[in-house]
Amino acid sequence: MAKEKILIKGGRVIDPANKIDDTLDIFIVNGKISKVSKAIKADDAKVLDASGKIIIPGLVDMHVHLREPGREDKETIYTATKAALHGGVTAVLAMPNTDPAIDSLSSIEILKTAISKSAQADVLICAAITTGRKGREVVDMAMLKKEGAVAFSDDGSSVDSDEIMLAALRSAKKAGLPIICHSEDKALSNFGVVNLGFTSTRLGLKGISQESEYKRVARDVDFAAQSGAAVHIAHVSCKESLGIIARAKKKGLRVTCETAPHYFTFSEDAVLGYDTNFKMNPPLRSKEDVQAIREGLANGIIDVIASDHAPHTENEKEIEFERAEFGVVGLETELSAAITVLVDTGFLDWFGLVEKMSLNPARILGVDKGSLGEGRVADMAIIEPGQKWQVAKDLFLSKSKNSSFIGKDLKGVVAYTIYKGAIHQWSS
Repeated sequence: MAKEKILIKGGRVIDPANKIDDTLDIFIVNGKISKVSKAIKADDAKVLDASGKIIIPGLVDMHVHLREPGREDKETIYTATKAALHGGVTAVLAMPNTDPAIDSLSSIEILKTAISKSAQADVLICAAITTGRKGREVVDMAMLKKEGAVAFSDDGSSVDSDEIMLAALRSAKKAGLPIICHSEDKALSNFGVVNLGFTSTRLGLKGISQESEYKRVARDVDFAAQSGAAVHIAHVSCKESLGIIARAKKKGLRVTCETAPHYFTFSEDAVLGYDTNFKMNPPLRSKEDVQAIREGLANGIIDVIASDHAPHTENEKEIEFERAEFGVVGLETELSAAITVLVDTGFLDWFGLVEKMSLNPARILGVDKGSLGEGRVADMAIIEPGQKWQVAKDLFLSKSKNSSFIGKDLKGVVAYTIYKGAIHQWSS
Protein backbone atom coordinates (compact mmCIF):
# COMPACT_ATOMS: atom_id res chain seq x y z
CA MET A 1 0.00 0.00 0.00
CA ALA A 2 1.23 3.46 -0.88
CA LYS A 3 2.65 5.40 2.09
CA GLU A 4 2.81 8.89 0.57
CA LYS A 5 0.37 11.69 1.23
CA ILE A 6 -1.68 12.79 -1.79
CA LEU A 7 -3.80 15.90 -2.03
CA ILE A 8 -6.28 16.01 -4.91
CA LYS A 9 -7.35 19.60 -5.44
CA GLY A 10 -10.51 21.10 -6.83
CA GLY A 11 -12.24 18.20 -8.58
CA ARG A 12 -15.98 17.66 -8.85
CA VAL A 13 -16.47 14.82 -6.38
CA ILE A 14 -19.43 12.56 -7.14
CA ASP A 15 -20.15 10.07 -4.37
CA PRO A 16 -23.75 8.81 -4.15
CA ALA A 17 -22.96 6.72 -1.06
CA ASN A 18 -22.40 9.97 0.86
CA LYS A 19 -24.77 12.13 -1.24
CA ILE A 20 -21.91 14.33 -2.45
CA ASP A 21 -21.76 16.26 -5.71
CA ASP A 22 -19.50 19.24 -5.07
CA THR A 23 -16.13 20.75 -5.91
CA LEU A 24 -13.87 19.44 -3.13
CA ASP A 25 -10.36 18.37 -2.20
CA ILE A 26 -9.50 14.82 -1.16
CA PHE A 27 -6.58 14.09 1.17
CA ILE A 28 -5.13 10.58 1.06
CA VAL A 29 -2.78 9.26 3.76
CA ASN A 30 -1.26 5.79 3.76
CA GLY A 31 -3.61 4.57 1.04
CA LYS A 32 -6.80 5.70 2.78
CA ILE A 33 -9.05 8.72 2.42
CA SER A 34 -8.26 10.97 5.37
CA LYS A 35 -10.40 13.98 4.54
CA VAL A 36 -12.90 15.19 1.93
CA SER A 37 -13.68 18.90 2.14
CA LYS A 38 -12.96 22.32 0.67
CA ALA A 39 -9.58 24.09 0.89
CA ILE A 40 -7.53 21.31 2.48
CA LYS A 41 -3.94 22.33 3.20
CA ALA A 42 -1.11 19.79 3.34
CA ASP A 43 2.35 21.15 2.59
CA ASP A 44 4.06 17.75 2.60
CA ALA A 45 1.64 16.03 0.17
CA LYS A 46 1.95 15.23 -3.52
CA VAL A 47 -0.63 17.46 -5.22
CA LEU A 48 -2.86 16.41 -8.12
CA ASP A 49 -4.75 19.24 -9.79
CA ALA A 50 -8.24 17.90 -10.58
CA SER A 51 -9.80 21.21 -11.64
CA GLY A 52 -12.18 20.63 -14.52
CA LYS A 53 -12.18 16.91 -13.80
CA ILE A 54 -14.65 14.56 -12.12
CA ILE A 55 -13.64 12.27 -9.24
CA ILE A 56 -15.67 9.11 -8.69
CA PRO A 57 -15.23 5.95 -6.62
CA GLY A 58 -13.32 3.24 -8.49
CA LEU A 59 -15.67 1.20 -10.66
CA VAL A 60 -16.72 -2.27 -9.49
CA ASP A 61 -17.20 -4.44 -12.58
CA MET A 62 -19.20 -7.47 -11.50
CA HIS A 63 -18.92 -9.44 -14.75
CA VAL A 64 -15.37 -10.09 -15.99
CA HIS A 65 -13.80 -13.14 -17.64
CA LEU A 66 -10.13 -13.23 -16.64
CA ARG A 67 -9.42 -16.50 -18.54
CA GLU A 68 -6.79 -17.50 -15.96
CA PRO A 69 -6.38 -20.34 -15.14
CA GLY A 70 -6.55 -22.24 -18.41
CA ARG A 71 -6.63 -19.72 -21.28
CA GLU A 72 -3.79 -17.33 -20.60
CA ASP A 73 -3.38 -16.92 -24.36
CA LYS A 74 -6.60 -14.81 -24.26
CA GLU A 75 -6.03 -12.87 -21.04
CA THR A 76 -4.26 -13.13 -17.70
CA ILE A 77 -5.06 -11.78 -14.27
CA TYR A 78 -2.21 -9.30 -14.73
CA THR A 79 -3.31 -8.00 -18.15
CA ALA A 80 -7.01 -7.90 -17.24
CA THR A 81 -6.48 -5.99 -14.00
CA LYS A 82 -4.05 -3.58 -15.69
CA ALA A 83 -6.73 -2.99 -18.34
CA ALA A 84 -9.27 -2.53 -15.55
CA LEU A 85 -7.24 0.26 -13.96
CA HIS A 86 -6.87 1.87 -17.41
CA GLY A 87 -10.68 2.02 -17.57
CA GLY A 88 -11.15 3.38 -14.03
CA VAL A 89 -12.10 -0.05 -12.63
CA THR A 90 -10.50 -0.89 -9.28
CA ALA A 91 -12.37 -4.14 -8.55
CA VAL A 92 -13.53 -6.95 -10.82
CA LEU A 93 -15.65 -10.03 -10.16
CA ALA A 94 -13.94 -13.00 -11.82
CA MET A 95 -16.38 -15.34 -13.57
CA PRO A 96 -15.78 -19.05 -12.90
CA ASN A 97 -15.76 -20.40 -16.47
CA THR A 98 -12.04 -21.03 -16.34
CA ASP A 99 -10.17 -24.32 -16.75
CA PRO A 100 -10.61 -25.75 -14.19
CA ALA A 101 -13.91 -24.12 -13.27
CA ILE A 102 -13.94 -22.42 -9.86
CA ASP A 103 -16.05 -25.08 -8.17
CA SER A 104 -13.92 -26.65 -5.42
CA LEU A 105 -11.35 -26.00 -2.71
CA SER A 106 -8.47 -26.87 -5.04
CA SER A 107 -9.64 -24.68 -7.93
CA ILE A 108 -10.34 -21.67 -5.71
CA GLU A 109 -6.87 -22.03 -4.19
CA ILE A 110 -5.32 -22.04 -7.68
CA LEU A 111 -7.16 -18.80 -8.47
CA LYS A 112 -6.31 -17.15 -5.16
CA THR A 113 -2.62 -17.97 -5.59
CA ALA A 114 -2.62 -16.45 -9.08
CA ILE A 115 -4.43 -13.35 -7.80
CA SER A 116 -1.93 -12.85 -4.99
CA LYS A 117 0.97 -13.08 -7.45
CA SER A 118 -0.18 -10.82 -10.27
CA ALA A 119 -3.40 -8.85 -9.68
CA GLN A 120 -3.05 -5.09 -10.20
CA ALA A 121 -6.57 -4.37 -8.91
CA ASP A 122 -8.94 -6.14 -6.53
CA VAL A 123 -10.19 -9.47 -7.85
CA LEU A 124 -13.39 -10.73 -6.24
CA ILE A 125 -14.26 -14.38 -6.75
CA CYS A 126 -17.47 -15.74 -8.26
CA ALA A 127 -17.63 -19.51 -7.82
CA ALA A 128 -19.62 -21.90 -9.99
CA ILE A 129 -23.17 -22.91 -9.08
CA THR A 130 -22.62 -26.53 -10.14
CA THR A 131 -19.62 -28.83 -10.37
CA GLY A 132 -17.80 -28.21 -13.64
CA ARG A 133 -20.64 -25.79 -14.57
CA LYS A 134 -22.43 -28.87 -15.92
CA GLY A 135 -25.73 -28.24 -14.14
CA ARG A 136 -25.86 -31.62 -12.40
CA GLU A 137 -24.59 -31.16 -8.84
CA VAL A 138 -24.63 -28.06 -6.61
CA VAL A 139 -21.22 -27.06 -5.27
CA ASP A 140 -20.42 -26.77 -1.55
CA MET A 141 -21.42 -23.12 -1.27
CA ALA A 142 -20.67 -22.77 2.43
CA MET A 143 -17.10 -23.97 1.91
CA LEU A 144 -16.54 -21.78 -1.15
CA LYS A 145 -17.87 -18.75 0.73
CA LYS A 146 -15.45 -19.51 3.57
CA GLU A 147 -12.64 -19.59 0.98
CA GLY A 148 -13.55 -16.17 -0.37
CA ALA A 149 -16.35 -16.51 -2.94
CA VAL A 150 -18.78 -13.57 -2.89
CA ALA A 151 -21.29 -14.89 -5.47
CA PHE A 152 -22.16 -17.96 -7.55
CA SER A 153 -22.77 -18.32 -11.29
CA ASP A 154 -22.51 -20.87 -14.08
CA ASP A 155 -22.10 -17.93 -16.46
CA GLY A 156 -21.94 -19.03 -20.07
CA SER A 157 -24.52 -21.65 -19.16
CA SER A 158 -27.88 -21.63 -17.45
CA VAL A 159 -28.78 -24.36 -14.96
CA ASP A 160 -31.43 -26.21 -16.96
CA SER A 161 -32.74 -28.48 -14.21
CA ASP A 162 -35.47 -26.77 -12.18
CA GLU A 163 -34.78 -29.07 -9.23
CA ILE A 164 -31.06 -28.31 -9.18
CA MET A 165 -31.56 -24.58 -9.65
CA LEU A 166 -33.99 -24.42 -6.73
CA ALA A 167 -31.61 -26.42 -4.57
CA ALA A 168 -28.79 -24.05 -5.53
CA LEU A 169 -30.86 -21.00 -4.66
CA ARG A 170 -31.76 -22.44 -1.26
CA SER A 171 -28.11 -23.22 -0.60
CA ALA A 172 -27.08 -19.71 -1.69
CA LYS A 173 -29.69 -18.17 0.61
CA LYS A 174 -28.30 -20.19 3.50
CA ALA A 175 -24.79 -19.01 2.59
CA GLY A 176 -26.05 -15.43 2.35
CA LEU A 177 -24.66 -14.85 -1.14
CA PRO A 178 -26.31 -13.95 -4.47
CA ILE A 179 -26.66 -16.17 -7.50
CA ILE A 180 -25.87 -14.54 -10.84
CA CYS A 181 -28.05 -16.06 -13.54
CA HIS A 182 -27.05 -16.54 -17.16
CA SER A 183 -30.68 -16.78 -18.24
CA GLU A 184 -30.73 -18.72 -21.49
CA ASP A 185 -32.85 -21.67 -22.53
CA LYS A 186 -30.53 -23.37 -25.00
CA ALA A 187 -33.37 -25.46 -26.40
CA LEU A 188 -34.82 -22.14 -27.58
CA SER A 189 -31.60 -20.36 -28.55
CA ASN A 190 -30.80 -23.55 -30.47
CA PHE A 191 -27.22 -22.79 -31.61
CA GLY A 192 -28.17 -19.39 -33.04
CA VAL A 193 -25.53 -16.72 -33.58
CA VAL A 194 -27.47 -13.42 -34.02
CA ASN A 195 -30.82 -11.98 -32.98
CA LEU A 196 -33.77 -13.80 -34.53
CA GLY A 197 -35.57 -11.51 -36.96
CA PHE A 198 -34.99 -9.43 -40.06
CA THR A 199 -31.21 -9.34 -39.64
CA SER A 200 -30.79 -13.09 -39.16
CA THR A 201 -32.96 -13.69 -42.24
CA ARG A 202 -31.08 -11.13 -44.32
CA LEU A 203 -27.68 -12.56 -43.36
CA GLY A 204 -28.74 -16.18 -43.65
CA LEU A 205 -27.60 -16.86 -40.09
CA LYS A 206 -29.38 -18.85 -37.41
CA GLY A 207 -31.26 -16.61 -34.99
CA ILE A 208 -31.48 -16.46 -31.18
CA SER A 209 -34.97 -15.50 -30.01
CA GLN A 210 -35.78 -13.06 -27.22
CA GLU A 211 -37.88 -15.88 -25.83
CA SER A 212 -34.75 -17.92 -25.07
CA GLU A 213 -33.75 -15.15 -22.65
CA TYR A 214 -36.97 -13.88 -21.14
CA LYS A 215 -38.57 -17.30 -20.53
CA ARG A 216 -35.53 -18.30 -18.47
CA VAL A 217 -35.53 -14.91 -16.71
CA ALA A 218 -39.16 -15.59 -15.77
CA ARG A 219 -38.21 -18.98 -14.34
CA ASP A 220 -35.25 -17.63 -12.40
CA VAL A 221 -37.36 -14.80 -10.96
CA ASP A 222 -40.09 -17.27 -9.99
CA PHE A 223 -37.47 -19.38 -8.21
CA ALA A 224 -36.22 -16.28 -6.40
CA ALA A 225 -39.74 -15.92 -5.02
CA GLN A 226 -39.91 -19.58 -4.01
CA SER A 227 -36.48 -19.70 -2.36
CA GLY A 228 -36.13 -16.20 -0.92
CA ALA A 229 -32.63 -16.06 -2.39
CA ALA A 230 -30.94 -13.03 -3.92
CA VAL A 231 -30.96 -13.40 -7.71
CA HIS A 232 -29.01 -11.18 -10.08
CA ILE A 233 -29.84 -11.48 -13.79
CA ALA A 234 -26.75 -11.04 -15.96
CA HIS A 235 -26.47 -9.25 -19.34
CA VAL A 236 -30.13 -8.30 -19.90
CA SER A 237 -30.67 -7.59 -23.60
CA CYS A 238 -34.41 -7.39 -24.35
CA LYS A 239 -37.48 -5.44 -23.26
CA GLU A 240 -39.48 -8.53 -22.23
CA SER A 241 -36.86 -9.43 -19.62
CA LEU A 242 -37.11 -5.91 -18.20
CA GLY A 243 -40.86 -6.22 -17.83
CA ILE A 244 -40.47 -9.44 -15.82
CA ILE A 245 -37.77 -7.91 -13.61
CA ALA A 246 -39.80 -4.74 -13.03
CA ARG A 247 -42.77 -6.80 -11.83
CA ALA A 248 -40.49 -8.82 -9.52
CA LYS A 249 -39.14 -5.63 -7.96
CA LYS A 250 -42.65 -4.29 -7.40
CA LYS A 251 -43.41 -7.49 -5.48
CA GLY A 252 -40.37 -6.87 -3.27
CA LEU A 253 -38.40 -9.88 -4.51
CA ARG A 254 -34.63 -9.92 -4.06
CA VAL A 255 -34.00 -9.50 -7.78
CA THR A 256 -31.40 -7.24 -9.39
CA CYS A 257 -29.99 -7.13 -12.90
CA GLU A 258 -27.27 -5.76 -15.14
CA THR A 259 -26.70 -4.88 -18.74
CA ALA A 260 -23.52 -4.24 -20.73
CA PRO A 261 -22.49 -1.24 -22.85
CA HIS A 262 -22.95 -3.06 -26.14
CA TYR A 263 -26.63 -3.61 -25.37
CA PHE A 264 -27.36 0.09 -24.83
CA THR A 265 -25.11 1.25 -27.69
CA PHE A 266 -25.57 -1.08 -30.68
CA SER A 267 -28.55 -2.79 -32.31
CA GLU A 268 -28.59 -5.92 -34.45
CA ASP A 269 -27.90 -3.70 -37.48
CA ALA A 270 -24.25 -3.63 -36.37
CA VAL A 271 -23.80 -7.26 -37.50
CA LEU A 272 -24.86 -6.57 -41.10
CA GLY A 273 -21.18 -6.41 -42.10
CA TYR A 274 -20.51 -9.83 -40.51
CA ASP A 275 -18.08 -8.20 -38.05
CA THR A 276 -17.54 -10.80 -35.32
CA ASN A 277 -16.74 -8.05 -32.79
CA PHE A 278 -20.52 -7.65 -32.67
CA LYS A 279 -21.11 -11.34 -31.92
CA MET A 280 -22.00 -11.90 -28.28
CA ASN A 281 -24.43 -13.96 -26.22
CA PRO A 282 -27.13 -12.80 -25.72
CA PRO A 283 -26.92 -11.14 -29.13
CA LEU A 284 -27.43 -7.51 -30.04
CA ARG A 285 -31.18 -7.01 -30.28
CA SER A 286 -33.58 -4.67 -32.10
CA LYS A 287 -33.52 -0.87 -31.93
CA GLU A 288 -36.65 -1.11 -29.79
CA ASP A 289 -34.76 -3.30 -27.32
CA VAL A 290 -31.83 -0.88 -27.25
CA GLN A 291 -34.22 1.94 -26.38
CA ALA A 292 -35.84 -0.23 -23.69
CA ILE A 293 -32.43 -0.95 -22.14
CA ARG A 294 -31.62 2.78 -22.02
CA GLU A 295 -34.99 3.51 -20.42
CA GLY A 296 -34.47 0.62 -17.98
CA LEU A 297 -31.24 2.23 -16.86
CA ALA A 298 -32.95 5.62 -16.54
CA ASN A 299 -35.90 4.35 -14.51
CA GLY A 300 -33.90 2.08 -12.21
CA ILE A 301 -35.11 -1.31 -13.39
CA ILE A 302 -31.51 -2.06 -14.38
CA ASP A 303 -29.26 -1.78 -11.31
CA VAL A 304 -25.81 -2.30 -12.79
CA ILE A 305 -23.66 -1.66 -15.85
CA ALA A 306 -20.97 -4.33 -16.19
CA SER A 307 -18.60 -5.00 -19.08
CA ASP A 308 -19.05 -8.78 -19.53
CA HIS A 309 -15.37 -8.52 -20.55
CA ALA A 310 -14.84 -11.63 -22.71
CA PRO A 311 -11.40 -11.69 -24.34
CA HIS A 312 -10.68 -13.95 -27.32
CA THR A 313 -7.67 -14.43 -29.58
CA GLU A 314 -7.69 -13.14 -33.16
CA ASN A 315 -7.87 -16.65 -34.59
CA GLU A 316 -11.06 -17.23 -32.56
CA LYS A 317 -12.74 -14.02 -33.74
CA GLU A 318 -11.36 -13.25 -37.20
CA ILE A 319 -13.03 -16.23 -38.86
CA GLU A 320 -16.46 -17.02 -40.32
CA PHE A 321 -19.27 -15.49 -38.25
CA GLU A 322 -20.88 -18.85 -37.43
CA ARG A 323 -17.60 -20.27 -36.11
CA ALA A 324 -16.35 -17.24 -34.18
CA GLU A 325 -16.50 -17.17 -30.38
CA PHE A 326 -19.17 -15.14 -28.59
CA GLY A 327 -18.07 -12.11 -26.61
CA VAL A 328 -16.17 -8.83 -26.56
CA VAL A 329 -13.73 -7.01 -24.30
CA GLY A 330 -15.02 -4.01 -22.39
CA LEU A 331 -12.98 -3.02 -19.34
CA GLU A 332 -11.30 -0.08 -21.08
CA THR A 333 -14.36 1.32 -22.88
CA GLU A 334 -17.31 0.76 -20.53
CA LEU A 335 -17.03 4.07 -18.66
CA SER A 336 -16.55 6.17 -21.80
CA ALA A 337 -19.39 4.34 -23.56
CA ALA A 338 -21.71 5.05 -20.63
CA ILE A 339 -20.71 8.72 -20.55
CA THR A 340 -21.21 9.07 -24.32
CA VAL A 341 -24.43 7.11 -24.74
CA LEU A 342 -26.16 7.67 -21.40
CA VAL A 343 -24.87 10.75 -19.56
CA ASP A 344 -24.45 13.03 -22.57
CA THR A 345 -27.94 12.14 -23.81
CA GLY A 346 -29.66 12.55 -20.44
CA PHE A 347 -30.61 8.94 -19.72
CA LEU A 348 -28.40 9.06 -16.61
CA ASP A 349 -26.88 11.85 -14.57
CA TRP A 350 -23.44 11.39 -13.00
CA PHE A 351 -24.98 10.25 -9.72
CA GLY A 352 -26.88 7.53 -11.55
CA LEU A 353 -23.82 6.47 -13.51
CA VAL A 354 -21.71 6.03 -10.37
CA GLU A 355 -24.52 4.13 -8.67
CA LYS A 356 -24.73 1.65 -11.55
CA MET A 357 -21.00 1.20 -12.10
CA SER A 358 -19.66 1.37 -8.54
CA LEU A 359 -22.06 1.61 -5.61
CA ASN A 360 -24.81 -0.82 -6.69
CA PRO A 361 -22.47 -3.67 -7.71
CA ALA A 362 -20.59 -3.27 -4.42
CA ARG A 363 -23.87 -3.49 -2.48
CA ILE A 364 -25.15 -6.47 -4.45
CA LEU A 365 -21.87 -8.33 -3.81
CA GLY A 366 -21.73 -7.23 -0.17
CA VAL A 367 -18.26 -5.68 -0.45
CA ASP A 368 -17.03 -2.48 1.17
CA LYS A 369 -16.44 -0.48 -2.01
CA GLY A 370 -18.09 2.21 -4.11
CA SER A 371 -17.64 5.08 -1.65
CA LEU A 372 -15.29 8.04 -1.17
CA GLY A 373 -16.05 8.30 2.54
CA GLU A 374 -13.38 9.26 5.02
CA GLY A 375 -11.53 6.21 6.35
CA ARG A 376 -12.18 4.20 3.17
CA VAL A 377 -9.47 2.71 0.99
CA ALA A 378 -8.46 5.28 -1.63
CA ASP A 379 -9.85 3.68 -4.80
CA MET A 380 -11.04 6.25 -7.34
CA ALA A 381 -11.00 7.41 -10.93
CA ILE A 382 -10.31 10.97 -12.02
CA ILE A 383 -12.02 11.67 -15.33
CA GLU A 384 -11.73 14.32 -18.00
CA PRO A 385 -15.44 14.26 -18.93
CA GLY A 386 -15.29 16.36 -22.08
CA GLN A 387 -12.25 14.81 -23.72
CA LYS A 388 -12.97 12.82 -26.87
CA TRP A 389 -10.99 9.84 -28.10
CA GLN A 390 -11.18 7.27 -30.84
CA VAL A 391 -10.99 3.65 -29.77
CA ALA A 392 -8.07 1.79 -31.34
CA LYS A 393 -6.53 -1.62 -30.73
CA ASP A 394 -3.13 -0.21 -29.88
CA LEU A 395 -4.60 1.72 -26.93
CA PHE A 396 -5.74 -1.44 -25.14
CA LEU A 397 -3.77 -2.93 -22.26
CA SER A 398 -5.98 -6.03 -22.42
CA LYS A 399 -4.23 -8.97 -24.06
CA SER A 400 -7.13 -9.43 -26.49
CA LYS A 401 -8.51 -6.64 -28.68
CA ASN A 402 -11.97 -7.92 -29.68
CA SER A 403 -13.91 -4.73 -29.00
CA SER A 404 -17.21 -3.58 -30.49
CA PHE A 405 -16.02 0.01 -30.08
CA ILE A 406 -12.92 -0.09 -32.32
CA GLY A 407 -12.96 2.95 -34.59
CA LYS A 408 -15.76 4.60 -32.61
CA ASP A 409 -15.49 8.09 -31.10
CA LEU A 410 -16.19 8.19 -27.36
CA LYS A 411 -16.24 10.95 -24.78
CA GLY A 412 -14.68 10.85 -21.32
CA VAL A 413 -11.10 9.83 -20.57
CA VAL A 414 -9.70 8.40 -17.34
CA ALA A 415 -6.79 10.71 -16.51
CA TYR A 416 -5.82 8.91 -13.29
CA THR A 417 -6.86 5.78 -11.46
CA ILE A 418 -5.93 5.67 -7.80
CA TYR A 419 -5.87 2.16 -6.36
CA LYS A 420 -5.13 1.73 -2.65
CA GLY A 421 -3.55 5.15 -2.71
CA ALA A 422 -1.19 4.40 -5.61
CA ILE A 423 -1.50 6.74 -8.61
CA HIS A 424 -1.79 5.36 -12.15
CA GLN A 425 -1.61 8.20 -14.63
CA TRP A 426 -3.08 7.70 -18.11
CA SER A 427 -3.28 11.28 -19.37
CA SER A 428 -2.50 14.72 -17.97
